[in-house]
Parts: sequence; structure tokens; C-alpha cells
Amino acid sequence: MSERIETVVLDSDGLSAWIARDRKLLAMLRVFHDTDADLVIGANTIVEVRHSRANTPRLDWALSRVEVEPVTEQAAKAAELRKGAGFHGHTYAIAATAAEVALRQPKPVAPLTSDNDDMTKLCGNQIRVIPL
Repeated sequence: MSERIETVVLDSDGLSAWIARDRKLLAMLRVFHDTDADLVIGANTIVEVRHSRANTPRLDWALSRVEVEPVTEQAAKAAELRKGAGFHGHTYAIAATAAEVALRQPKPVAPLTSDNDDMTKLCGNQIRVIPL
């Protein structure tokens, strides 16, 4: 990675990969840790990832190592991002809130996501998407 990333935003895929100990993601997180990048998630990402099959102790451990952004009226502006990208319905609601969290973090910011195209449409060129 040529440019230092100040903030890394994990969406539900990124957080799930961390919990599952995905080797590619763990290698990326080591690099970000070594460069003192902040790890951030939106609180509603936890809602999406915490389910009956989730490894709860591992999830709780991961959450202790990230900054969790609360769901606020500010976060509700994600609806405008979703509308601007031409998305509708609940399918894109969580992705839009992850995008909104990313856009208000210190730059340069990079979301780790498997939804590369969606995140790019939601955020435009204001972020650098890192695909999982």
C-alpha cells in the first residue's frame, strides 16, 4: 500500500472475516496495526454480525480492539448516500451506514469490504476501498 491509511472501516464482511481468522484479512490488519491506523466500525455492523452462529468470544475480543461509532441522527444521513447511489431497500441500508461512518473519519480512510462496487458508488472518490 503506497499511501498510509489513517482510518480503516470494517463493514460486516470485514468484521466477520476477522472473527473467522481469515488469513488475508489478518495480514492486512497487521499492516494497519504497524502503521498505527485506527480501526472503526459502525454500531449497527455489530447487529448484522452478532447472530446465533457467530463466535461470540472472538467477536467480543475483536470489538475490544476497534472504535465503535454509535448510531446517531448523523448516521441516519446514510439514507441520502443510499438514495444518491440509486440504491433502495433494506439490502443497502447497512452498507450505506458503513459508508457514512467511513466518510466522517480522518482521511485517508479505507473501508475493508467485499462490496467494492457498492461502497465506491456510495462514497465516490472520497475514500480508497480495499477489497476483501
